Amino acid sequence: MRPLVILVAAATVGALTAPLPARAGDAARPSAVTRPSVARPAAGLRGGGRPPGGPCALRTVSPHVSEGARTPRGYARSSGVVRAVTFLIDFPDAPARITPRKRYAEFFPAVADYYRVSSYGRLDYRSTPWPRWIRMSRPYRSYGITRGATFDPNRDDGYYAITKEIVAAVGGRVDFRRYDLINVLAAPNAGPPAVQDVRSVTFAGAATGLTSRNGAPIRNVSFIWSRQTGDSPYRVLNHENAHSFGLPDLYRGDQNRMPRTPVGHWDPMDEDWGPSNDFLAWHKWKLGWLAPSQVHCVSRPGRRLLTLSPTSVPGGPKLAVIPLSTTRAITLEARAPGRLDHAVCRPGVLVTTVASDVPSGAAPVRASDATPGSRGCLTTDPNVSPALTDAPYRAGQRCAAAGVTVDVLGQDRAGNWRVLVTRRPPAEDVDDYA
Repeated sequence: MRPLVILVAAATVGALTAPLPARAGDAARPSAVTRPSVARPAAGLRGGGRPPGGPCALRTVSPHVSEGARTPRGYARSSGVVRAVTFLIDFPDAPARITPRKRYAEFFPAVADYYRVSSYGRLDYRSTPWPRWIRMSRPYRSYGITRGATFDPNRDDGYYAITKEIVAAVGGRVDFRRYDLINVLAAPNAGPPAVQDVRSVTFAGAATGLTSRNGAPIRNVSFIWSRQTGDSPYRVLNHENAHSFGLPDLYRGDQNRMPRTPVGHWDPMDEDWGPSNDFLAWHKWKLGWLAPSQVHCVSRPGRRLLTLSPTSVPGGPKLAVIPLSTTRAITLEARAPGRLDHAVCRPGVLVTTVASDVPSGAAPVRASDATPGSRGCLTTDPNVSPALTDAPYRAGQRCAAAGVTVDVLGQDRAGNWRVLVTRRPPAEDVDDYA
């Protein structure tokens, strides 16, 4: 049985139609969520990050989440101060068995701390909770929440109905204009356990068809159901919020057509269960967490000797990009054990191919395996796809594709990896993303 981690889903929807008339919900008492302080950069918040640009930034061809450099309007900003409002819901037939404080503490401050470390201090994530359970008006089953449930304003069930009740319950006491993200944490006993059916989901980018009392469009909403497993189960919310930042799912939705996961445990947009894992350097660049000086752009033919500092270490060059077309690229990064990379059992240079014209859930990023046919170096955790755990290239190994050759030369005394990139003129055009 394939680990369920491969199947973690987060749906992204397009534009929806206008909302139905609002209906009063169960009101909660006012709280500090109503008037958050004015956003100011946190002490020590690092600057220098900006969206990708130049010949190595892949073209955005979709209004939805993708690997394109430009994130379309409607998604949340991913650097600087980012504010989330977090609600907790339960149901008449699934009343919460824990306090709202305990459920909230399963995710915070862990989610904010993770983003601060992964972004090298460039993302200051601030969540404000509505510190009471909001009881839904109907039994859980009546909302029809299944894998793939929609946010359809023309129906009286699904995520539209749940969100409409939340907005009605808080009324004008939450100014949604102040927030970039909306999180909804359901009581863990509502619905099946995550090991049986993964239902956490995000509706990102486009407006959902709902507006708040003050006219703010409700968008970038993440719903978390049940509980994940492993030493950092809060990362399911990191995964879901990253959709609101514009990142796609890396796993293949149709696992029958692809026998193994395309990226494995090298990014939480593929596997976010089990031991912690950091984002790919490509995603850090897309999210504005890398300065231009930290990205090697190899856009011309010839030979270049490059140095890559491990993703887990702040500072230094983090990413090398070899563009193959306006929508395809080869990327290089160094991975080593670190605060967020708990499962790295074979440090080295991770080589991936990136396609901005491949949609979310269709494997837009794929890791090259330096040890094809091996069982991997981490084979004891059922939440980790083992075959790619030893994917990084090490000293003396070579990766060659599409007229590009990458020779890994080894490490220097500081632990940085040295690689020699050779690009033949002209670079071969890439028509197949097999």
